[in-house]
Amino acid sequence: MTGDWRTDRIGSALRGENPTVLRRLTAGFAVIGDVQFLPGYSVLLADDPAVDRLSDLPRPKRLDFLSDMDRLGEAVERACARADPAFLRVNLEILGNTDGFLHAHVWPRYAWEPADLVRLPVWLHPRDRWSDRRYALGPEHDVLREAIGDELDRTAPATGPAGPGAAHRG
Repeated sequence: MTGDWRTDRIGSALRGENPTVLRRLTAGFAVIGDVQFLPGYSVLLADDPAVDRLSDLPRPKRLDFLSDMDRLGEAVERACARADPAFLRVNLEILGNTDGFLHAHVWPRYAWEPADLVRLPVWLHPRDRWSDRRYALGPEHDVLREAIGDELDRTAPATGPAGPGAAHRG
């Protein structure tokens, strides 16, 4: 490994060194989030670290990225709904305010979230959720991680870079 994968999430995914990668998709990498205060939180990383925003991609690649975001969203939805009866929905977000590379957040939402937060953006959850070790990705998330990966495999295109036999398991 050439260093901390967190400092180069896309490069480390391209090199097969990012341990959060669930699968290689058509236009990027499906990864499980570093924090899991909402179990199943995942991110779609563009496969080119030089791409800063969606509009940087040529239209066909842009549509591939959005299709991958939809596919990851559906995989998270199906896996989380099976894992927790309090699952409500998935929120999809492309923000780009902090990290200088194209990525999309896939946030599962649950009925057990505090009533004053469940209908608001995830970013309004208390700041400690992002750094508290209790919510860090760990072995306790392996079952959900595998379920999301299985759902991605189930919806894989029949041919192309993300087709059967080409899935990257992280």
